Amino acid sequence: MRFAQFTAPETQPAEPEGLAVFRESYPDVTFDAQFIAEYEDWKISVTAPVFPDKADDRKKAVFWWAGSRFLPEDKFSEKDDYWPLIYKYSREIKDPSSYTEEEIEAVRDFGSADSRMSQSGTPMFFYDFLYAAKSQIIIEDHIVSTKFLGKSTKIHERVLPALKRVEKQIQLAAETDQEIKTFVSSVKSADAYNWRIIGGTDRKSFHSYGIAIDILPKKLGGKAIFWNWEKERNPKNWMKVPLSQRWTPPAKVIDIFADEGFIWGGNWIIYDNMHFEYHPELFATSCR
Repeated sequence: MRFAQFTAPETQPAEPEGLAVFRESYPDVTFDAQFIAEYEDWKISVTAPVFPDKADDRKKAVFWWAGSRFLPEDKFSEKDDYWPLIYKYSREIKDPSSYTEEEIEAVRDFGSADSRMSQSGTPMFFYDFLYAAKSQIIIEDHIVSTKFLGKSTKIHERVLPALKRVEKQIQLAAETDQEIKTFVSSVKSADAYNWRIIGGTDRKSFHSYGIAIDILPKKLGGKAIFWNWEKERNPKNWMKVPLSQRWTPPAKVIDIFADEGFIWGGNWIIYDNMHFEYHPELFATSCR
């Protein structure tokens, strides 16, 4: 008796570990992965609610994993031009007085007009899909008006619950913490949604997605708050401004935002101390 030759199935690689980060961070979104040998990468089918309160009305897009970049097929060959969406978010602020001359020159170059226009950037394709941000007309169906610490603002509906939890925790802390009470009373504005391009680049700001919020105080007291404003008056040494000379929200406020998935722009080399941005994927337990 002859038996048909048996061929063992090829072993499929394990899913990228980072997918667990996105599943944890966006629990109402489905991420289905299929390994494609031709690309030696994973095709990720992503399904999400069109509106958060209408679970049955869903949209779908397909991306390539590309090291957590979530790229459409026509951008896969350009993956080195984009940053991964998962990276180690450091909450440690490097003291500018510790910069070497080489580091100062590197930061100076990073903030130059030519560098900012040509440098790699965040791939926005996943966020365009999730937040319906391919055009201003479409996304504004998802932008809601609210108040934050008494100031009118507009935010994406997906982020509103997290922002309201931040507000509640700040208000509770202000009842017993004088520093936070003073901070709350000093807030001049809290601007979130603003459809615009990042200055000096051709990329949309996360304010265009309604997932970033800028908290400006009534007075800066002569302190720096944003690297590009400081650069206008101190073009050579804006990065060397001491931490003590930068306006900073109370540490407890920064922690409250972080607990709800918001990164703080004051941790960046090109500092933006008024800026908070919603990226729960950088705080996921599976990421840490």
